[in-house]
Amino acid sequence: MTTQDFPTPSDLPQPIDDGACNHLLGLAMPRITIHSTGGKAIDVSALGPGRTVIYCYPMTGVPGTPLPDGWDLIPGARGCTPEACAFRDHHAELSELGAGVLGLSTQTAAYQQEMASRLHLPFEVLSDVDLHLCTALQLPTFVVEGMHLVKRLTLIIRAGNIEASFYPVFPSDQGAQQVIDWLRANPLM
Repeated sequence: MTTQDFPTPSDLPQPIDDGACNHLLGLAMPRITIHSTGGKAIDVSALGPGRTVIYCYPMTGVPGTPLPDGWDLIPGARGCTPEACAFRDHHAELSELGAGVLGLSTQTAAYQQEMASRLHLPFEVLSDVDLHLCTALQLPTFVVEGMHLVKRLTLIIRAGNIEASFYPVFPSDQGAQQVIDWLRANPLM
């Protein structure tokens, strides 16, 4: 499956930069443990050497299950699967540039596991279902049909601190390339 297998409508409303991520640059990652699709508990304050890209997304759909009413009208909501496919397709290049990859949503790890398996993701996806990381970092979120979801954004973590953030990410399938361009312009020394 490629990003072309998940076309997004061309008339989606574009999210605006409302400043909700302006405070993130330089922040230390909090000592929070989050469960992953790999069955691990990952401490986001101790991600290891090099850089880690954490791309945050609202929710992926499940084949055969309709998306929430009005989903396409929410700026930045649509496009989680193409985004995951783009990070999957660029995974080797991101690794060559010294960056590991993690996805993150507020969906349960079991829900994410289906998606990670179906899309053959070579990286783990974190489940912030209890909103611990979203709250600690004051990440932008929204509520739809009773679900508390994180807005689409990307963080680059180095030595336990947020080195860069991208928000809003639009179109979603361009997020991985945006990170690659930044990594090339800011090589590890």
